[in-house]
Amino acid sequence: MPLSVTWDVSPVALVFFGHEVRWYGLCWAVGFLIGYYLVSRRFRQENLPDEWVDKLFIYTILASIIGARLGHCLFYDWDYYSQHPAEILAIWKGGLASHGGVICLIAALVVYSRKVTKRSVWWLFDRMVPAIGLCCACIRLGNLMNSEIFGHPTDLPWGFLFVRSKEWQELYNGLPCHPTQIYEMLYCVVAAAVAWSMQRRPALMERTGLTTGVSLLIFFGTRFLLEFMKNPQVEREAQMWLNLGQQLSIPLILLGLYLIVTAVRNPHPKRWL
Repeated sequence: MPLSVTWDVSPVALVFFGHEVRWYGLCWAVGFLIGYYLVSRRFRQENLPDEWVDKLFIYTILASIIGARLGHCLFYDWDYYSQHPAEILAIWKGGLASHGGVICLIAALVVYSRKVTKRSVWWLFDRMVPAIGLCCACIRLGNLMNSEIFGHPTDLPWGFLFVRSKEWQELYNGLPCHPTQIYEMLYCVVAAAVAWSMQRRPALMERTGLTTGVSLLIFFGTRFLLEFMKNPQVEREAQMWLNLGQQLSIPLILLGLYLIVTAVRNPHPKRWL
């Protein structure tokens, strides 16, 4: 057997008054708190109103969670949820999709930008990307703690044996698999670091949307490539040339390219988008 890491971590962090508190939920909470701190710090550096951050925090939490849940239900498992619509609200049972969260977040922050900042939504995202990247890294850590969304078998020395995963036991029992959750954590951290570095260069920050565009390419360009080594999330993906994650990444990659090109051509576009 190739060298491997046996991943035998319980997804339950603690039991509180008879209720399980799972690592996944804690990772979401920690990610949002880190995001709140980083964005508020950035706003203070630019002498922006404190109340902007509080409103932004509410918009971000609601849009991210609602969008991620709807994304899973609509993109990945609509056959089931169309017959059981009440189950869409059962978010505690699991089932979140990052693409849905991103799409809903963009839509929500367009509204926020119109009502609050009166500036382009990409001006806002340029200041949020480091926080978003670290928050997403926390969420991928939660996926690892759940022993879910792993990759195909590998003979690399860092392959994981997800012994608590029923899916792994049925498909790959005994075979180390790519810990794609960790790979995704890494590109989220890289995107956050690149955006943070760009924020320290005023000439780059003057080009509205440039930081966001570069970050979208890192997030979803890497996500597109990683999907080739990930286990299918739904059965029908096994018959697809490009899986759902890749199909949903393409529009966001194109958006990133669009933002980069327009930011280079016109640093101060007079638009909401």
